[in-house]
Amino acid sequence: MTVGEMLAATVPMARTLNMEFLETTAERAVVRLPDQAAFHNHVGGPHAGAMFTLGDTVSGAVVLAAFGDQLTRAVPLVVKAEIGYKKLAMGVVTATATVGRPVADVVAELDGGGRPEIPVTVVFNREDGAVTGEMIIVWTLRLNT
Repeated sequence: MTVGEMLAATVPMARTLNMEFLETTAERAVVRLPDQAAFHNHVGGPHAGAMFTLGDTVSGAVVLAAFGDQLTRAVPLVVKAEIGYKKLAMGVVTATATVGRPVADVVAELDGGGRPEIPVTVVFNREDGAVTGEMIIVWTLRLNT
């Protein structure tokens, strides 16, 4: 099962919003939010909540791709998130997430009994390439007790 299939199967909001997983590696994930009238805001673009969910989902995809081999001993959790809306998002929106720390450093911290924090940067783009928003989500890996 791919990371996208796993998220779609286990995270109901990803299914509800019909997100399309385009790329998922340990360094980067790309997810597209189709243009859907049911999730529009008052000006006809994707609702801010849908955009936030897109960012959360794409960041989770890259974290799972990077640290999926740690899931037998740790659970990934969001610590905090901040989003900035820069331009009006209309139509299809694509989100790209990148991990802000080397995977080996995070695993070494986890090996030492720590609870590493993993910053993930998300950039939202319209189909014309314009950046409509940016998001920083900090994840952690909590050891299973």
